Amino acid sequence: MIDPPDPVHRGSPLPAETRGPARLPVSAGAGRLLVLATVFVCAACGIVYELELVALASYLTGDSVTQASVVLSVMVFAMGVGSLLAKRLRCRAAVGFGALEAVLALVGGFSAMALYACYAWFGQSRSVLVAFSLAIGMLIGAEVPLLMTLIQRVRRQDAGGAVADLFAADYVGALVGGLAFPFLLLPVLGQVSGALLTGSVNAVAGGGLVLWLFRSDLSVRSRWTLIAANVLVLTLLAAGTVLVAPFERAARDAVYGSAARVAVRTGVQEVVITGGTGPAATGRTGRAGDTDPADYRGSSGRGAAKRERPAGAGGTPGTAGGPLGLYLDGRLRASAGDEFPYHEGLVHPAMSGGPHHRVLVLGGGDGLAAREVLRYSGVRSVTVVELDPGVLRLARTDPGLSALNRHALDDPRVRTVTGDAFEWLRRGGAAHDGGPYDVIVADLPDPSGTASTKLYSQEFYGLAARALAADGRLVVHAGEPEVRPRSYWTVEATVRAVGLRTGPYWIPGRRTGPDGAAERSCAPVPHGAGRAACGWGFVLAARRTPSLDLAPDAPALHSLTRDGLRAAGRAARHDRIDGLPPSTLMHPRHLD
Repeated sequence: MIDPPDPVHRGSPLPAETRGPARLPVSAGAGRLLVLATVFVCAACGIVYELELVALASYLTGDSVTQASVVLSVMVFAMGVGSLLAKRLRCRAAVGFGALEAVLALVGGFSAMALYACYAWFGQSRSVLVAFSLAIGMLIGAEVPLLMTLIQRVRRQDAGGAVADLFAADYVGALVGGLAFPFLLLPVLGQVSGALLTGSVNAVAGGGLVLWLFRSDLSVRSRWTLIAANVLVLTLLAAGTVLVAPFERAARDAVYGSAARVAVRTGVQEVVITGGTGPAATGRTGRAGDTDPADYRGSSGRGAAKRERPAGAGGTPGTAGGPLGLYLDGRLRASAGDEFPYHEGLVHPAMSGGPHHRVLVLGGGDGLAAREVLRYSGVRSVTVVELDPGVLRLARTDPGLSALNRHALDDPRVRTVTGDAFEWLRRGGAAHDGGPYDVIVADLPDPSGTASTKLYSQEFYGLAARALAADGRLVVHAGEPEVRPRSYWTVEATVRAVGLRTGPYWIPGRRTGPDGAAERSCAPVPHGAGRAACGWGFVLAARRTPSLDLAPDAPALHSLTRDGLRAAGRAARHDRIDGLPPSTLMHPRHLD
């Protein structure tokens, strides 16, 4: 008696795994190794896409924890959705996998370029980040069911063994891709070129497996369709690679509002200088350097920050002949138009209240804080600890920046150290430098970023306090109290937690307008904040309650006066928030 056909398969193709072994051009053992090698390559490409989205989003918005959380959570969810949707393709696993990899190579390869373009020309990237995370996650999730079907087509084995082999290759590939991204692709090729190369490798691996090893599973029409699709994808990726340099120049011009005079891609950040080619552009006179800034396009490292301000926001960056602007990772960190209120407010209150023979500047690789310190004749030594050697090099040799800092880093009293400020203090750098300091100036990245968490922790301030002389003073840039009041007062509470007395103060921002008149300089409002911040918050600390004053030997200042400084202290105390716990390495609290 003949059994009736299974109603499940009536009128539809049988699942691939029920058709028996595929006709392969190689032995079953070699075919199985080729499938596992493809799993390895696809996993490496998938993790690179993921890391590239996290890295670029963190670079564009500055909040690495949030960006990583968004990308990872959306991708993992999308992988589950992709796995479910792939069940419909199991009956045509070979052609389905080939088409899937072509689409993934195209989407993943151009993801960095698309994300950067949306940021540069439209000013936002969050929705694009979510969309790419969702699309790439679904495509990656659909790979596993199809590869499981294909490996069973090579040689039937129990499901447990097949899953073990598949995931072993997948995890090893993820390891290799995860290590290749930060140590090879990112430093050598950069974000955009690295993603395009990864897409090309992805397309070759997926298309090659299907078109050669499983060609017997393809109809003539399917074979030529996949060939055409892969050729098109590889052509587009190649064209994108050729256009990377002009694309990055155009995007940079869109971000900074003018052609960047210096663009340095370091190991962990981008350093851009706009304007500042003459005395009017820097706001000061001084001899020009004699080195072409293009010589530094291969430098490496990371720099310190003044205030976090996205490029192109809160004012128009200088043109090639306009005010100098220093951007680190796409954010304005110093501008010749308004840097004097910041640096005078940061340095000069700390130079009062005691001797200032020995000064330590943590960060400040641009030399602008050191410039203000060196205006005191009683200063004998200044140590600048900066993470980015490229910033230090530009501060010495770039014509505009070196004129703005008055060639402070070339002063014989100045010693520069390349290193992380936290680790330098932790490893006894202060003791090796000759003992305690009369003044410590913390000219560090804004506390709103997760990358600066340890530089605003109780542990960091404890190390700094240990390096202070008995009557020494510590001054900290603590962010923008009008926009992030809890963050500002958390920094103040953290400084007090190490046993120091504090004197908080808020310096309003001022800059010179086109007509020479002083005008308000406001940073942009973060999403969800109620009003703009016009100025900077600082915390002066010592073992005895510090007084907000200027030293008797203080030089003539552009913007800061004794009365203005005392008013800055009253303005800060007026909005004081008490009872905030300190921020620590294990529990950072200043992110609000």
